[in-house]
Amino acid sequence: MHFYNGAKSLIKQNIREYGMYIALFVIILIFSVMTDGLFISSRNISNLLDATGYIAVLAVGMTLVIVIRHIDLSVGFAAGFMGAIAAILLTQAGVPFYLTIPVILVLGIAVGLLNGVLIASIGIPSFVASLAGMLIFRGALLQVTEETGTIVIDDDNFNAIGNGYIPEIARVGDLSLLSLILGVVAILLYIYSRFSNRRNKLKYEFEVVSRGVFALELIFVSAIIAYITWIIAGYNGFSWTVIIMLFVVIVYHYLTTKTVLGRHIYAVGSNPEAAHLSGISVKKITYIVFGSMGMLAGLSGILFTSRMESATTTAGTLFELDAIAAAYIGGVSAAGGVGKVTGSIIGALVMASLTSGMNLLGVGISYQYMIRGGVLAAAVIFDVVTRRKRA
Repeated sequence: MHFYNGAKSLIKQNIREYGMYIALFVIILIFSVMTDGLFISSRNISNLLDATGYIAVLAVGMTLVIVIRHIDLSVGFAAGFMGAIAAILLTQAGVPFYLTIPVILVLGIAVGLLNGVLIASIGIPSFVASLAGMLIFRGALLQVTEETGTIVIDDDNFNAIGNGYIPEIARVGDLSLLSLILGVVAILLYIYSRFSNRRNKLKYEFEVVSRGVFALELIFVSAIIAYITWIIAGYNGFSWTVIIMLFVVIVYHYLTTKTVLGRHIYAVGSNPEAAHLSGISVKKITYIVFGSMGMLAGLSGILFTSRMESATTTAGTLFELDAIAAAYIGGVSAAGGVGKVTGSIIGALVMASLTSGMNLLGVGISYQYMIRGGVLAAAVIFDVVTRRKRA
């Protein structure tokens, strides 16, 4: 009975977070059955994760933007434009890839800070400021690609970012050994973080779930990580895109949960006036969040351009809407102050899984847009309902 009550309490307190995991599990189960297992094949899962990368990176930054009660519509074409700049530097200016990448990231920070200045200092609503940015970057992308329409990149090192895999040290049967090692490390880090979090709660006399429920949670999540690792290791192993995506998530998860900056970001999102009165610089937080968003837009542009091995006039189209959808599906609150970067990755996987599964089933593009729109609406409705129940 104690175990049941503990499990019920855990689900009730974390219904938003667990809801998206359940949704992802149901989507994977349905498409696996309907495609006779093709959906969960090693090749498809690997391709799905690679296709998720550039949107997932944007979704991480967008989560923080929405947390502080703003929006950024410019990130899609900003990513496309900066990807085109990267292509120009590589092909026309002769800049090596190891210099091109930091240049684009710094350019992204500058772009994000410009948005931050318009919003925090001048007082332009983020919707209007970022909409203006979207139009500007759309025009800039057309300008830099108008001569050829497509800028083909033949730099193998740069293209490997979006298409390459981590090198193999050996094979264990049909599995990549290095990928298996990384999976084991991920499981150990997850277990350590959960034990550390539980220990801190007990130290300050916060309520925690029973040991049985805690053990069940550890086993369940560890099994999921192990299964995904096994599937990926059965193909070509972890791609560089997945490694970059995981690195971004780990860094931002640490910044938002373990640092003063993270606490300030959520404080501003929960109540900007109270945060200001408590000594937190709302302007500074806005600059940091939008600067971060710009940097991640640059990284997204790099991932997409390297995956396509070219820069095109349509790069970045609807990226911002996919990132916003991933953030909301991942549990960020429309009211601000609530949301996790880990959730945004799950949201991106939900959207990518829907697209992949429907493509495998041959669903028409018109129906795909309607279904994805319905999922987004359901996520926001779920957010509103759970907030009302808590109130």
